[in-house]
Amino acid sequence: MSATDVRHAVVVGAGAMGSGIAAQLANAGVEVRLLDVVPDGEGDRSRLAREAIARQVKAGGFMLPVFAERVTPGNVVDDVAAYTAADWVIEAVFEDLAVKRDLYATIEAHRGTDTIVTSNTSTIPLAGLIEGRDAGFVRHFAITHFFNPPRHMPLLEVVAGPDSDAAVVERLEAAGDRQLGKTVLRCRDTPGFLANRIGNFWMAVAAAEALHGDVDIETADAVMTRAFGTPRTGVFGLFDLVGINLVPSIWTSFLRLLPADDAYHRFDITTDATFTGLLERGLVGRRGPGGFTRRSKTADGVVDEVIDTETFDYRPRRTPSDPALAARGLRTVCETDSPAGRYAWAVLRELVDYCCVTAPAIADHVGLIDDAMKLGYAWQAGPFELADSVGPEWLVERFEAEGRPVPALLARAVEAGGFRPRPGSVLASDGAVIEPAPGPLTVAQASGVLAANDSAALLDLGDGVACLTLKTKMNVCEPGVFDIVYRALELGEQGAFAALVIGSDHPRAFSAGANLNVFADLAERSDPDELRRFTELGQHAFARLRAASFPVVAAARGLALGGGCELMLAAHHIVAGAELYAGFPERKVGLIPAWGGVTRTLIRASLRGLPDPAARAFALASSSVISGSAFQAQAEGLLLPSDEIVMNGSRVLERAKAAALERIGRPRRSEPERFPLHDPRLEPLDASWSDASPTDRRIVGALAAMLTGDEPVTEAELLRREIEVALKLVVLPANQDRMRHMLATNKPLEN
Repeated sequence: MSATDVRHAVVVGAGAMGSGIAAQLANAGVEVRLLDVVPDGEGDRSRLAREAIARQVKAGGFMLPVFAERVTPGNVVDDVAAYTAADWVIEAVFEDLAVKRDLYATIEAHRGTDTIVTSNTSTIPLAGLIEGRDAGFVRHFAITHFFNPPRHMPLLEVVAGPDSDAAVVERLEAAGDRQLGKTVLRCRDTPGFLANRIGNFWMAVAAAEALHGDVDIETADAVMTRAFGTPRTGVFGLFDLVGINLVPSIWTSFLRLLPADDAYHRFDITTDATFTGLLERGLVGRRGPGGFTRRSKTADGVVDEVIDTETFDYRPRRTPSDPALAARGLRTVCETDSPAGRYAWAVLRELVDYCCVTAPAIADHVGLIDDAMKLGYAWQAGPFELADSVGPEWLVERFEAEGRPVPALLARAVEAGGFRPRPGSVLASDGAVIEPAPGPLTVAQASGVLAANDSAALLDLGDGVACLTLKTKMNVCEPGVFDIVYRALELGEQGAFAALVIGSDHPRAFSAGANLNVFADLAERSDPDELRRFTELGQHAFARLRAASFPVVAAARGLALGGGCELMLAAHHIVAGAELYAGFPERKVGLIPAWGGVTRTLIRASLRGLPDPAARAFALASSSVISGSAFQAQAEGLLLPSDEIVMNGSRVLERAKAAALERIGRPRRSEPERFPLHDPRLEPLDASWSDASPTDRRIVGALAAMLTGDEPVTEAELLRREIEVALKLVVLPANQDRMRHMLATNKPLEN
């Protein structure tokens, strides 16, 4: 452990944010004391913190429930001594400057000499927070703004003051990045910092332009989702998610802090009749009886409803039909002469204008604003990337046609060839073209292509390491992927590279499994020979990866499902992002893992010394349970104790490359030649499935049979059994029905 790692932390404020931050610290292995006020009445003086920990367990804030034991509940009266031993104290109380200052006075009196103190504020300037504090406190103080929920949102905004110690800020950034798994953006001490300054403005504009224009709520949200690439909530769904009751406090804070000529004042939603009408009726969003939208239970089932902004009555959600929604590309949408097209242009115009005008005050370069919106608001592209996608010249033409002043930064983008004129470069907020320091290693940084087809590619990562990267939707496996696997094996044996990493830049999927359409097509054609060839092709490709003479390391983050999990298990070593969702859902589509999944899990259980490794392999293959984190995958046996877990998903590839280099020339862990099966004299493996559906009983019965026997078997025999069982199941009509149903509905069929 590094000497600069945070080992002990205190979080003050046990609300959703504070308890979520405490949970993420615990996920990172930090011992945490969670404090809140002493509740009124007799009894447990730390009850509020204790209840908050329980809520985080229920909400999934902990990557493993047992990690909750790393958080000790306390209160701000009895546990002030905790500040003394803490490496880091995080204040996450509500946004009241007086309350925060009183708390800081107490912390100052008890903190250790080197204790770092930060605030999770998103609205109060740093200068106001440290007023009246001593020099030591000020040197060790900064703002660390997390996003909700802290476990899943990757952005951490760090704001340092002019007197903050540089070493303290560097330690905070390292802890946020390496320990907590966040992408850390250094921000200036300006209202809302980066993400909320732009994000809240966008929300206000997008809502106001819709409510006072001629598009309904459904169309507005569809435009935001499809054309702008925002999450599927759109803008009105986002207001419902964060809480309409927060509008008066958050937006009023911006209006108070920003100068009168700031565009926020032109879109003052705090006085908008729709927002005030919703609040008067207690319609605060998802945490209340409804908001702009709601879901109602009726005799016919659940109905999605939308508010009528004139009457405040709810009506059934309509399917938007504006022609702009069928257009491809944001520019084409904006050029469509329809209500949705005009709405899209109005929002884009205001967004680009505001970002260009505001950038010099809030960011060193435009890439920081783009990153903030992608990380903090889950946009697919940031506002300047959107501007480049439609063309700065086109934007200038539209601005001039409307008699609107062209922002200086937009004019500079035209001259430079875009806000990102060339790969690796961006416009500084003063208009200069700069090249920021590169971030963590990505596949996009590969220096050359060794082999490629439409499904996958073999790239040169440098230093003698190649990268096998999938190019299919959600990185699913199909025949073209296996072709590149074989080509990689061939080139590796020829010495074209010394080690192989399997990974991609996809933030949500290592591989979501086999291309189910291929299986379904072969099953529909009732071609047993082709089914066998496809199944054997994948199994043999992954088995040969296991047998490769050079190190093979999987860089796994996001989904590793079915065939994708089998690809991960084919590696000699796994570097997993903490947010790894791995497992075998094959039973739900009428299949079993047949590309080595059952075999590798049995072998891994044997290596861990489990008394009945076949039972563990059966449980993993039959349950269809997907791990909730890499730590859970390790607890279940998909990952070995020797595999690595990296908290920051964006650093998985670089760590995998380093691990591959470390393994060059090293002897590989030996495995037994034979593996024990489940003793047939014991209770059958599928005994607990007697009440399951006929199709499930058939699948788990076949799995149980292949894993049961008197004598140990070789790996080759286990792989042969996988193939035979899979091929017998895939041709059955009931199993094929499951496959078709999943393809048609994305939901399992319980037949």
